[in-house]
Amino acid sequence: MKMSRLLTAIALGLVAAPAAAAEISTHVLDLAAGVGGANVPVTLSKRDAAGTWVEVNTARTDKNGRVRSFGPDADLETGTYRLQFDMAAYPNAAATPFFPEIAVTFNVSDKAGHYHVPVVVSPFGYSTYRGN
Repeated sequence: MKMSRLLTAIALGLVAAPAAAAEISTHVLDLAAGVGGANVPVTLSKRDAAGTWVEVNTARTDKNGRVRSFGPDADLETGTYRLQFDMAAYPNAAATPFFPEIAVTFNVSDKAGHYHVPVVVSPFGYSTYRGN
């Protein structure tokens, strides 16, 4: 295809853009302190066909308790994923966690979707939900 025809096809939307990969983000909210849980290690894994968890990427929450993305290299397909939060490494000295690790397992069913999966933590409990 000549360059001018290709540019015309792109302008008219006749050439499909590559499909976007799913995006996963998270947030740790410390209810006891009333702030985001900063510097919490988080591991994103995907369950393979054999049922084994395969690490996709790791991150630490930012100063507001957020992991906005697990990186552009994480080509996220549909499937079952797990976020593991290492609460024993949470640097809040006053927060000796009853739950030293929190694992949240969820399904990604839309390859182009955004999945925000936060955890709300307190000294003796936690909760999670699908955010936006």
